Parts: sequence; C-alpha cells; structure tokens
Amino acid sequence: MSGKLYIVPTPIGNLKDISLRALEVLQNAGMILAEDTRTSSKLLKHYDIHTPLQSFHQFNEHKRLKSVMEQLKSGKSLALISDAGTPGISDPGFLLIREAVKENIPMEVLPGAVAFVPALLLSALPAERFVFEGFLPVKKGRQTRLKKLAEEERTMIFYEAPHRLVKTLKQLSEYLGPERRASVSRELTKKFEETRRGTLQELIDHFENHPPKGEIVLVVAGNK
Repeated sequence: MSGKLYIVPTPIGNLKDISLRALEVLQNAGMILAEDTRTSSKLLKHYDIHTPLQSFHQFNEHKRLKSVMEQLKSGKSLALISDAGTPGISDPGFLLIREAVKENIPMEVLPGAVAFVPALLLSALPAERFVFEGFLPVKKGRQTRLKKLAEEERTMIFYEAPHRLVKTLKQLSEYLGPERRASVSRELTKKFEETRRGTLQELIDHFENHPPKGEIVLVVAGNK
C-alpha cells in the first residue's frame, strides 16, 4: 500500500489566495514538505494547521529523496509546498515528482497560485502564445540563451531577482533591441503591487533611478 503525494500551490503574497481544497489537504496530510519551514509556518499558523513540517529544498532534496519515497511507499500521504506559488515551477519539486511517477506513487496536483499568469495579463502583451523562461542562466549559457531568444516570436516571461533586474533589462535591450515592448511586475497580490510597462530602454531608465524591491516577473514581447 502506498500513500499519495499532493502538490499544493500556496499564495504568492496575499494569504487569502489559497483554495479550500488546498487547506483541506494541508490539514489532513501526514506531513508537509516545505521549501522553508519558517516561511511556511506563517501560512499554517494563519489557518490554524498543525501538520508536521519537514524541509525539502534545492540544497537537500537529493539527500531527502530516499526517505520521502520510503514514507510514501509505507502508506503516508505527503503534501509538497514551496515558499510561494506552485512547486516545480522555478522551485524545488521536479525531482520528487519524477521519482513518484517512476515508482507509481499516486499523485494529485492541485490548481492554484503562480506568479507568471497575472503578470502576463497585466503586461497587456499578446497572451495567446507565450513561453515561460523562468530565471535566465546567471553565468554559463546566458549569452547563448539571449541570442536564441532574440528570434523568439512568442511573448516571453522571466523571473528575476531585484538586484539583477537592470542588468537583465540592459542585456535584453542589447540582444532584442531597446524599442522592444516589455513590462515589469513586482510584489504581485501584495500591498505595494506595481506593474510598469514600456520599451526596454524606458524600463532601464526608470529602474536605474528607482531600484526595485520584491519578487519580480518580467514579460517581453516576441519578435515580430
């Protein structure tokens, strides 16, 4: 008899953005695997959920994988969450999901919060065809990726850290052209949510004078 693995999205900012089903799964799971137990504890405390937590993140997932699989095979149901959004989308989770499928462990993926969808719609750029690029390579392979993206015709979506935003905007401007349309969304669903639209050059000029804070989603128009 095996347990079940639940992939549970959590709010990207506003704690109200969680489904009733997600709360039910987190309440009844045998254990919750969390990217950062300190961050997830705040969410669980808010909803008075006392399910045991265990850390499961990019620095220990290889080490923890065997133990987690043994728990699932023994009949224990586990819920996997990340700090915000859907596990496996630029967050830990893929390794466990792949292993669970390999070992025929029952699995349910709940629908829920993910940052790039509201950012895409807020950008007002074409949304019928788009490509999610996540984080660009920090060093190795970055230029190669940028050269390929210069020919991409679909709307492109990136995640970026605030301290790297201006550098990324400048490199995109170099490879895609300064007049390419784009938008930057930050702090989505939070009190200081902001979306700024314009050309890559206009965004560079703004954020050089107004250093951004918070989680950032960058949306860039495709090559026409």
